Amino acid sequence: MIYTLTPNPAIDLYVGLDQLKPSVVNRTYEEDYQPNGKAINVSIILSELGISNTAMGFIGGFSGEFIEQELKKKSINTSMVYVEGITRINVFANADKEYKIVNKGPLISTTKKVELLEKIQRIPANSTLFVSGSLPGGIEDDFYIKIAKICYYNNIKLILDISSHALLECLAYKPLLIKPNDDELASFFQLSVSELTQEKIIELSQTLLNMGAQQVLVSRGEKGAIYTSSNRILKVSSTKGTVVNTACAGDAMLSTFIGKLDLNESLENALIYASAAGAATAFSKGICSLSDIEALVHEIQIEKLKEENMYG
Repeated sequence: MIYTLTPNPAIDLYVGLDQLKPSVVNRTYEEDYQPNGKAINVSIILSELGISNTAMGFIGGFSGEFIEQELKKKSINTSMVYVEGITRINVFANADKEYKIVNKGPLISTTKKVELLEKIQRIPANSTLFVSGSLPGGIEDDFYIKIAKICYYNNIKLILDISSHALLECLAYKPLLIKPNDDELASFFQLSVSELTQEKIIELSQTLLNMGAQQVLVSRGEKGAIYTSSNRILKVSSTKGTVVNTACAGDAMLSTFIGKLDLNESLENALIYASAAGAATAFSKGICSLSDIEALVHEIQIEKLKEENMYG
């Protein structure tokens, strides 16, 4: 069974405008409301792929109810912790440029934090847990480490997509996969993004493997991604198109990658589909559809940078 955990879910309100000006009424020509949050996006893609999964997280108020209702419409199971306050609503405006307004979300009490950790404790052994996204108020970064520790001792395969430097401490608990983007990878090692050549990304990915990660997938936007494990290094390209909303592209890449592997696709095919999903989502208002992915797959190239005999 696959579980996804979004600590700070959101409704994403997408609006289209001809232009965005200060001190005047800016009227939209288009609007769209979508349940969101990084691991919620993962749940949506997995469901599209026909993979059953359960979404977890903190939700509150009318916006939290909307998210849960929309997930159930998509045949996604839910195991939420209900909190006081209102689940955040983020705004993504596409005008002359792309504007992103992201809110903080509700304050989480210690009692509710413990309740969610207890839910994680009850996840069956051999399950997979995606943990993606930022933390709401009231929860410190050691929350990620506690989750990693639970997964390690309960034999739960952990996938992490977080920007917190607590990720480095989680590596001691051997997560199955981590997915930093360029900015996050640079931040973890106190570098600038301009220093991240292909060779440097591979070097840093290998350092993360030595620290405990089993696999590293570095998403690079229009440059595609680089996958590193103990015996394989693969580079996958992206494709060109009109960028509408980049907010969910990394989530689409990650979920499609793991989803395709779960469906017994090869590593290479999983990466190709993952890159196509990331691009298709960047070219869409929100999470892409399977038809959008299929339309781009033939444009994606993969290069083997290292491959060793897995069986010796």
